[in-house]
Amino acid sequence: MSTIAEYEKTDMGTIQIAPEVIEVIAGLATIEVEGVAGMSSGFAGGIAELLGRKNLSKGVKVEVGQREAAVDVSIIVEYGNQIPEVASQIQNNVKRSIEMMTGLNVVEVNVHIHDVHFKQAERPEEEESINRVK
Repeated sequence: MSTIAEYEKTDMGTIQIAPEVIEVIAGLATIEVEGVAGMSSGFAGGIAELLGRKNLSKGVKVEVGQREAAVDVSIIVEYGNQIPEVASQIQNNVKRSIEMMTGLNVVEVNVHIHDVHFKQAERPEEEESINRVK
């Protein structure tokens, strides 16, 4: 949903929260979790694109109603982490952050793992095999 939902009417007027705000909150809550290498924009030509911290909302899709929100986050996980544990921590952190900041009830947080990120220090054999013949 890309329109601004009317969230609450008060004596002073209405409060509206744009879906983009929920996307940024979910993105920040996601990258706070240990084991997340970054957000993913999905598969472009078979390769998951790793997004930096400036593009937090790019790996997030939300559906926002007047009282509820549903969130999908797409991530790249760091090699060596237990994917179910990282995904569970993301679900809890995203739900808690959105509910605390907006008052919306988060009905679901779906985590999509698009790739595994290897740290450069963990790939010495690969570099050695490239330069085997001198």
